Amino acid sequence: MISTDSPLEAVINLAAFIVAIGVLVAVHEFGHFWVARKLGIRVLRFSIGFGKPLYRRVIGADPVEFVIAAVPLGGYVKLLDEREGNVAERDLPRAFNRQPVWKRIATLLAGPAMNLIFAIALYWVLFTAGVPALKPVVGEVTPDSIAAQAGLRFEDQIIQVGGRSTPTWEAATLAIVEDLTDDGTIEMRVQAVDGADRSVSLVTGDRSRELTQPEALLPGLGFEPWQPRVKPVIGEVSKGMPAERAGLRADDEILAIDGHRVEDFQQLVNQVKPKPGRTVTLQIRRGEAVRDVRVTLGESAQGDRKIGVIGIKSKGDQLIPTGRTIDSVLTLQKYGVVTAIGEAAAKTWDTSTFTLRIVGRIITGDVSLQAISGPISIAETTGFAARQGWRTFLSTLALISISLGVLNLLPIPILDGGQVVYQLAELVKGRPVSERAQLLGQQIGIAMLILMMTLAFYNDIARHLN
Repeated sequence: MISTDSPLEAVINLAAFIVAIGVLVAVHEFGHFWVARKLGIRVLRFSIGFGKPLYRRVIGADPVEFVIAAVPLGGYVKLLDEREGNVAERDLPRAFNRQPVWKRIATLLAGPAMNLIFAIALYWVLFTAGVPALKPVVGEVTPDSIAAQAGLRFEDQIIQVGGRSTPTWEAATLAIVEDLTDDGTIEMRVQAVDGADRSVSLVTGDRSRELTQPEALLPGLGFEPWQPRVKPVIGEVSKGMPAERAGLRADDEILAIDGHRVEDFQQLVNQVKPKPGRTVTLQIRRGEAVRDVRVTLGESAQGDRKIGVIGIKSKGDQLIPTGRTIDSVLTLQKYGVVTAIGEAAAKTWDTSTFTLRIVGRIITGDVSLQAISGPISIAETTGFAARQGWRTFLSTLALISISLGVLNLLPIPILDGGQVVYQLAELVKGRPVSERAQLLGQQIGIAMLILMMTLAFYNDIARHLN
C-alpha cells in the first residue's frame, strides 16, 4: 500500500497514520461533543472511525455511547434530532433541531475550532521547547534558469518574499508559493554573504500550475537550499547500480564529466540528472593515476520527469570552504511561555489563511490538482515525521490539524461549513431549509467528496508508481 524502503518503515508509516488521524478526529469530534453538552443538546454517540465497532461502551448518567470503529478515516458525534428518528416528549427540548440557530452554529463550528486550538497548543509546545530550523540560504543555481536570469546567487539568504519576512525555509517556501500563484512573479529581497541587500524578481509567466506540482517548485525555479560543498570523492558505491557496473570504487575522486570540470559533488549530481540513460565519460583520480571511465547512467522518476542516476554517495567529511558554514545557516525558534502563545496563534492563522488561498487557487486552476494528497501520502509523511523525532511529528500533526479544521469549514453540504450555511439560510428565511433541498445538498456534497477523494487517491498512486 505504502511506498517504503523496508517492512519496518511500512509498519511505522501505518502506525503513525492511525495515531495521527485518531488523535485529530478525536480532537475534532470532542469540540462538537463538548459544546453540544454545554449548550444542553443531547449527545447519543461519540465515534472514532466508521463501520463495524471494535469497542463500544455507554458512559454517564446522561448516557453517551463511545465507539471505536474499524475504518480510522474519520468519526462523528450523533446528536438527538427529530429528523433522524422519534424523540421522547421529555427529550424534545434537548433535540438539535429544536435549538436556536446560534446554538446549532456554535456546535457545528466547534469541531473545526478545536482543530485550530489544538494546532496552537502543539505550536506552543514546540516554540517553548525550541524548534531547530534552516535559514533560507540559496544553494546551487542552475545556469539559464528562472533564478539565474533573475540574478539569484549561490549563498544568497532570502530575507523577504512578497514583502513577508522569511526567517526559515518553511516560511520562504510558503511565501514563494503564494507569490507565485498570485501573479506569476516572485519578488524577493535577498542578502549576499557580504551583508549587502538587493531585490530580485523571478518571472515565471504562466507556469504556476507546473511549478506547484509535487517536488517541482525549487527545481523548476532553478535553485535549491544551501548545503555544504563536498569534494567529489566517492564514499560508497551502491550495489547493482551503474557506478558499480562501470568499476568505480570508494575513494575515487571524480574530476570531470564529458570534459566539464567537476568542482564539488553537487555539481556532479547536477550534471548527471539531465542525462537519464545516456553514456557519459568520467575522468577520475584513483590514487596517483588519472583515467577515463565510461558509465551508462540509470534513470529514476522525479515528479513527472525522468532523471539520471549513477549510484554513488559522497565522502561527506571532505568539505570545501565557502562563504557560509553549517552553523551560520541554522536558527532556533524559541520563545518564552507567554510570548510563545502569540507566536503559535500567529503561525496557526498564517497557515490557515494560506491553506484557504491554495484551495481557492486549485479551484481557479492556478495551482496544480496534483497538489492534493490522500491517505497514502499522509501516511508516508506522518511516518517520516515520526522517524525524525517528536518535534517533526508534532509539527506535522499541527499542519494536518489545521488542514482538517479549514477544509471542514468549506461550504460543502456534508461538511460542517455546509451545515452552517443551512443554519444561516434558516436565519435569513425565518424557517428551516426544506428536507428536499437538504437531501439534494447532501447528494452534491457526497459526490464532491468522492471526486476529491478519488483525485487524492489517484495522485497518491501516481506518485507511488513513479
